[in-house]
Amino acid sequence: MSTYLGMPSLPVHGTGNLHASESFPQAAHRELGNTQLRANLGHATHTIRDKRIQVVSELPDWEQLRDAGSAIKESVMARLPELLEQFEKNFTARGGVIHWARDADEANGIVAGLIRETGETEAVKIKSMATQEIGLNEYLEEQGIAAYETDLAELIVQLDHDKPSHILVPAIHKNRTQVRDIFLREMEGVDRELTDEPARLAAAARAHLRRKFLTAKVAVSGANFALADSGTLAVVESEGNGRMCLTLPETLITVMGIEKLLPTWQDLEVFMQLLPRSSTGERMNPYTSLWTGVTAGDGPQNVHLVLLDNGRSAALADEMGRSALHCIRCSACMNVCPVYERTGGHAYGSTYPGPIGAILSPLMTGIQAEENSSLPYASSLCGACYDACPVKINIPDILVHLRSVDVDSKRGKKKIPSQMDVGMNAASWALSSGKRLGLIEKGLPLGRLAAGPDKKITKLPGIAAGWTQSRDIPAPPSQSFRDWWKKEHRPPATGAAPAASDNQPSEHQEDQT
Repeated sequence: MSTYLGMPSLPVHGTGNLHASESFPQAAHRELGNTQLRANLGHATHTIRDKRIQVVSELPDWEQLRDAGSAIKESVMARLPELLEQFEKNFTARGGVIHWARDADEANGIVAGLIRETGETEAVKIKSMATQEIGLNEYLEEQGIAAYETDLAELIVQLDHDKPSHILVPAIHKNRTQVRDIFLREMEGVDRELTDEPARLAAAARAHLRRKFLTAKVAVSGANFALADSGTLAVVESEGNGRMCLTLPETLITVMGIEKLLPTWQDLEVFMQLLPRSSTGERMNPYTSLWTGVTAGDGPQNVHLVLLDNGRSAALADEMGRSALHCIRCSACMNVCPVYERTGGHAYGSTYPGPIGAILSPLMTGIQAEENSSLPYASSLCGACYDACPVKINIPDILVHLRSVDVDSKRGKKKIPSQMDVGMNAASWALSSGKRLGLIEKGLPLGRLAAGPDKKITKLPGIAAGWTQSRDIPAPPSQSFRDWWKKEHRPPATGAAPAASDNQPSEHQEDQT
């Protein structure tokens, strides 16, 4: 068992593709100009969203399943070191080999070394967020090892020398005509008369990949779940390419984040109902593959697992944010997010886009890391992601938490205070005393701020101008509540009869009673 596990203070050096290269506002502004991207994303996310709603509504106990999934993952986070030790013991007892990696650099080095030991220079890959996170393909290419993606969407992205923009559907930002053009340009031996009919495109990809499956000696995979009580790994997929990678090669190398554990086989039942409905809108996955170590004469005989931290211990240390590690990579939050639908995944700059990426990447790298500090602001806080999440990760609350961490981290670092600093300090001074607030109200007739015949504030100065760029603010009343109260409740003059009011009967009323 690695001694660094559970020690969040350990610095993480090479985190791979978790760091954004530019701020979200800059990247989003650029992506918003891509009308084809927005059309592709709008069509795809609405289709998946509608399918999900339909299959979820079939289960009368869907909310109870969400509660169960959340409770199981919370238990895993509380017992993570213990469960990892249990899993390691059971996995190695069945012939597998465990490798521990602090960060992306260590994980990449381990995988490359294992492939070199086989004498091979090629490997087939199953779709894996963990390997995308550490930048494994690029690293292997530098080492003279070719890694071929076998998932259709990942293959499209790889052939186009692009990056994935969605957790579940990496090529969601491309339409079928664009896919055909990519195949014609990049795929060897493809029919030059290839059309953009989906069946023809799938057939072309199948013929291309079949040669790789039949000759590859090494496969690299991720894992959706790992069962601590048996040392079993699980992969769910829709195409069957994963099953080919898991059974045909002689060597199988899996890279998995340490948070993917489940305590028992029984727990898997819950997630096998939550995951397919939330991700692809299906009642069950077409292919669910499970393997436990090595079986003589059946499947890979050289089985390795790289357990990856890469900032997960840091996320675990954040009491408010650690529930982000409950994520099962279903992408349901992305499919309902109005921000993601318009900007796409590339604007987030990290392997993990969308609402979950806006909290997961900063938690794993630290909010101070390069441009990742802008990701928690990539949200309208509408709450749709929380409603859709199958394990009830409260993404809006974590976003607000990370925003506060970001503000606190920058406090005192600037020699000149920002407009926000000045404004908040002034508000704190004024609102902490009723007398001060009263003096300000008398000196600043709020009603005069209104402009135009409709008495609305259409333009504010400085940082407040952001509010009036796309909305008008109703003008404050000409009289403050404090002044109104004083006027209405002014004590009567000495010797004068009290004024009648709604709550005080007049003399005539008193006589009648």
